Amino acid sequence: MQDFILPTLPPKEFAETSTILRQLAKSHRYLAELKGTSKTIPNESILISTLTLQEAKESSEIENIVTTHDDLFKENIFIDSKNPASKEVFNYAQGLKLGFEIVRNEQLLLNKHILIIQKELLESNAGFRIQGGTKLLNSQGQIVYTPPQNAAEVLALMSNLEKFINDNDFSDIDPLIKMAIIHYQFESIHPFYDGNGRTGRIINILYLVLQGLLDIPILYLSRYITQNKMEYYQVLQDVRTKNDWEHLILYFLKSIEVTAKQTIDLIININKLMHDYKTDIQTKLPKIYSQDLVNNLFRNPYTKIEFLELELKVSYLTARKYLDILAENGFVEKTKVGKSNYYINSSFIKVLMNK
Repeated sequence: MQDFILPTLPPKEFAETSTILRQLAKSHRYLAELKGTSKTIPNESILISTLTLQEAKESSEIENIVTTHDDLFKENIFIDSKNPASKEVFNYAQGLKLGFEIVRNEQLLLNKHILIIQKELLESNAGFRIQGGTKLLNSQGQIVYTPPQNAAEVLALMSNLEKFINDNDFSDIDPLIKMAIIHYQFESIHPFYDGNGRTGRIINILYLVLQGLLDIPILYLSRYITQNKMEYYQVLQDVRTKNDWEHLILYFLKSIEVTAKQTIDLIININKLMHDYKTDIQTKLPKIYSQDLVNNLFRNPYTKIEFLELELKVSYLTARKYLDILAENGFVEKTKVGKSNYYINSSFIKVLMNK
């Protein structure tokens, strides 16, 4: 394993087997369905705000950075959660949203963009590795893989990966298969001192957006990886030791199918709950109803008076009155943290947690 030299892309001996092609068709079908279902939520910021937090939580758990939904939503509106992990997960969500804006505006995912995302993720400006010594260990502390050690080799491999990501003429491999190859290559280059796994999983989602397979970054790939963690590490390693591309590709194609189905169901449930809130508020509280009010309750499961004041362009007193009325009628739960009141959409949180 110490003699393994990471080749450049595209893979020289990769073949699309009949098993891969069958799974590829299913993965594309459900991804396309997810793309269509996401359009049923007219305000895309609702899904971006909440589902990126879910992805951030799941992805960070792979690295044993664990937080609760409660602490995470508190961190999202700057309530002191007293959980350092929540800050790391929040930074992941911010990095994902920043990367999405870059890809949407630039229609590219370049190395300079990956550096920006990783900086946001870790609040560090260390950049690509320039010193050797990085090794990947298993749970027993044994070395399983030594990534490229030379700074020039890291840069050369990242330049090759950049071309593979952005130049569709460089390789005509199907984009879903390319996503798996990109992830393998990035994790094998291991270009950063820290945050490679989380950055690599952000790249997964952004690549699907870059290829037009998703409009917004809402696919829960990290949930599948969390639930199939040992297999994840094994398929990566088997490419290095056995040149086994098939199982790696199938793993990621299956993750797309499974998580697309889960996210479709989640969006359907969010849409139903939003419709129920809209109908009930219109019926019971017509004087305060507006679509912007409903959007606010679903963009931030934990909201506060200042958010409503800004979004509805009303006075502080009016925003407080609206939220208190909503609390009195059971649409939100009012809670006090320090000197401030916060309002929790508990029904929405239950949907997000699949309860």
